[in-house]
Amino acid sequence: MNKVIEIHDIVKNYQVGSVIVRALRSVSINIEKNEYVAIMGPSGSGKSTLMNLLGCLDTPTGGTYILNGTDVSKMEDDYLAEIRNKEIGFVFQTFNLLPRYTALENVTLPLIYAGVPKAEREALAIETLHHVGLGDRMTHKPNELSGGQRQRVAIARALVNKPSIILADEPTGNLDSKTSLDIMGLLDEIHRNGNTVILVTHEEDIANHAARIIRLLDGTVHQDYINEKYKQKVVS
Repeated sequence: MNKVIEIHDIVKNYQVGSVIVRALRSVSINIEKNEYVAIMGPSGSGKSTLMNLLGCLDTPTGGTYILNGTDVSKMEDDYLAEIRNKEIGFVFQTFNLLPRYTALENVTLPLIYAGVPKAEREALAIETLHHVGLGDRMTHKPNELSGGQRQRVAIARALVNKPSIILADEPTGNLDSKTSLDIMGLLDEIHRNGNTVILVTHEEDIANHAARIIRLLDGTVHQDYINEKYKQKVVS
């Protein structure tokens, strides 16, 4: 199998005043290409810290993180930013869209950072917005869109660079239940189309969209198992 993520004995400590907080304690995880994984855990379990490390937003105190064959454990910030933009598409609970930019302009942002020429990035952004069902909303700004539409823009922005991993942090946390189902349906489709999808969530019904569930507790992997409900859904 083709591993996109290999984490070996990852440790992450934070200094808070005179106290050292051990957020992650010797965590080891492998994730294969095109896996669909949910990371769960109560507040303080380490799931946000793990998400930041997986997304190259932070580096570990100890251990090794191999992302698509590259050791990113001790990379400087500039190199991390480059890897992050190329390899990972982020979907956040709060959408993180620029309010003065249209949907199209928001989606082109990763392509600007990647140095893609203007005509090409606009064509890619238009194609991706059509893919997420927002072909008729490209000139709208975030305040002219519903919560579900804003999250679709965020998903289009995550997809536009054709990253190897989609990392979704509580992607339905600000949405009503019907819109949540629509957004999870879109993430399910993205997975079926070949992307590796990692969900970070505290909601069981959202985690049940994933084929594999990793539960953290006190900074360690408490459980790591195949989700039988996902298997039943695929069979049916």
